[in-house]
Amino acid sequence: MTLAHKLAEERRARLAAERLLEMKEAELFSANRKLGRHARALSDRIERTEAEVANVRDENRQVKTDLTVAHQKVEIAERRLWHSIRTIRDGFAFFNSDNEMISANNAYLDVFDDLEDMKPGVTYPEILLVLTEEGIVDTEELSAHAWRNAMLDRWHSPSPKPIVLRFWNGMYAKLIDERGPDGDVVSLALNITDTIRYENELKQARHQAETANRAKSAFLANMSHEIRTPMNGIVGMADLLAETNLESEQQLFVDTIRNSGEALLTIINDVLDYSKIEANRLELRPTVFDFEQCIHEVIRLLQPSAQDKDIALLVDYDLFLPTQLVGDPGRIRQVLTNILGNAVKFTKVGHVLISVTGTHQDGMCDLHVTVQDTGIGIPEDKIDQVFGEFNQVDEEKNREFEGTGLGLAITKRLIEMMDGQIWVTSEDNVGSCFGFQIKLESSPADDLEIVKLAIERALIVDSSDLTRTIIEKQVSLLGVECTAVGRDQDAIAQLNSGFDLAIIDDMQGEIDGFDLARAFRAELPELAILLITSNVSVAEADPARDAVSRILQKPVPRQHLYRVLIDLAPPEQKTPKTETIVFHTANRAQLMAPKAGRKLRILAAEDNKTNQLVFRKMLKNLDIDLEFANNGIEVVSLYQSFDPDIIFMDISMPKKDGKEATRDIRALEKTNQKRIPIIAMTAHAMAGDQETILQAGLDHYLTKPLKKALVVEHIIALDIPNTRSLGLDQLG
Repeated sequence: MTLAHKLAEERRARLAAERLLEMKEAELFSANRKLGRHARALSDRIERTEAEVANVRDENRQVKTDLTVAHQKVEIAERRLWHSIRTIRDGFAFFNSDNEMISANNAYLDVFDDLEDMKPGVTYPEILLVLTEEGIVDTEELSAHAWRNAMLDRWHSPSPKPIVLRFWNGMYAKLIDERGPDGDVVSLALNITDTIRYENELKQARHQAETANRAKSAFLANMSHEIRTPMNGIVGMADLLAETNLESEQQLFVDTIRNSGEALLTIINDVLDYSKIEANRLELRPTVFDFEQCIHEVIRLLQPSAQDKDIALLVDYDLFLPTQLVGDPGRIRQVLTNILGNAVKFTKVGHVLISVTGTHQDGMCDLHVTVQDTGIGIPEDKIDQVFGEFNQVDEEKNREFEGTGLGLAITKRLIEMMDGQIWVTSEDNVGSCFGFQIKLESSPADDLEIVKLAIERALIVDSSDLTRTIIEKQVSLLGVECTAVGRDQDAIAQLNSGFDLAIIDDMQGEIDGFDLARAFRAELPELAILLITSNVSVAEADPARDAVSRILQKPVPRQHLYRVLIDLAPPEQKTPKTETIVFHTANRAQLMAPKAGRKLRILAAEDNKTNQLVFRKMLKNLDIDLEFANNGIEVVSLYQSFDPDIIFMDISMPKKDGKEATRDIRALEKTNQKRIPIIAMTAHAMAGDQETILQAGLDHYLTKPLKKALVVEHIIALDIPNTRSLGLDQLG
């Protein structure tokens, strides 16, 4: 091989080595680039990981710090909680599911009087054993063994009921045990010693209050009885004295005595009623009664006072409302008396109008009763005081009016007891309007039936617009065409228009009612004339009495007016549904008619000589035989020997009281088959007295002071066959 050839091969080998070197360098450069990129990526990852590790390290450090703070707070809370539990008066203990005490406060352990065994680890049965053996707990009527068994049964129940324990030192604790889901029990022993002591004090105070209330009730009942007994003599004698011939000054003295006595009785009744209401012992006793008649009874009581002041008392009862209702007539009459009495008291001129309206549906009457007067009125800023206790509106102008200030307070409470409402509107110096609303059941029976009369046209003459309107409504309901005028001249001018009936008020402008009736009678002799007046007795004695057909008391109850109109109609038109006893002129004439037979025998049981004298004088003008018994034994004896037609029975009498005497008489009546009326005349007027007395067999109940009219009314109502006329024309 030549040298050139060798050189060429070397050159080619060298060139190949260079190319290989270049290629390896290129691969090495490429590998370095990749390695650099991986190094940078790894470096970035390491940096992120280090940051995350640092962050986690910081978080762990914060968590450890927070946990340390939380543990510190828990330890503080636990210390405070246990400090609180240890310092409270109530006991606290915690038991595990094995009934072992885990912990307890001082109040729980103190009851064991520092016994060494009473510490955490003691079991509940061991605690019960210590309580009984050491005499710490009062097991009452149970034996120690029975008491522990009862307590263990309670302890093991799912929900132990609270129980009160009494300890040797007089302390009371109420155990409240709460069982957890794992069987652990939290036990609380509440110290209720003060509560028990307070309850005992309350019981003692209540007993003392009830004793005092019974003593007060007995005192009030006794004082009521003791006051009413002499008041019967005072008021009764004043009434009798007023019927004699007196000089004007003497009449003033008698009226003062009588009015003062009535005022005293009103005060007594108000105090008694209010004491009953305050003690929640006043009860309503519903019965069937005539509401319209009840109103007119109150009107009749107030009529004398109204006449003295020339005040007109008016009643406007809704023509389409029933009158037979179910309620407590005594309390409703009391409400009406209080409201109407105040209206009359505070009215000097004008009128007092009571209006009754309402709705009647499904056997219930929703009544709205208003009493409007033309009195002194009530200032606007004083209206809220009128229903307060012991209140009268404190104004100079009404200081002249006396009273307890309880009347309207009692009225309000009574209306509220009837589930009703009461209100008042008033204008100073103009008048007042008191109203109340109650719902009462209506009775199916009503003694009023509207009939068609033969009377076709009626002339109504009255100077009062209100009275004319009311009478016109009442008469128009019977199908009678009415013409109402307010002056006598207008009435005379209308007379020839053809009237069948004239209704005249007794007081007319220039001439009185009787003079107007005479003028009517001269023109129309057959005209039926009714005279309405506030004083029937005076009108009956008037020489011109024959000029009118009938005289009616004003205000006229619609039932009474209808029956009088029916009496004036032809006989075939007289169809009243029922008959109600009304002592108008016809009744008096019938009772005064001569009647053959013996005298009516009346036996009165009364141990008080003054009251005997009052009773005798009340009936002195009656043609009767009157005997007195001084005690219950005498009245039973006289019942058998005297054979009375009626007995007036005092209740409180020596030897034998009126109720016992009545029972004896009722027993004797079973053999002779004859029952006579026995009427209580008593000073017992507390709520409930009437029911107790009537249950003893008496028929009626009159409270002292007795009213002559009521006594005579009970005698008249007898109408005993084969007895003589009572001589009512001598009563005056």
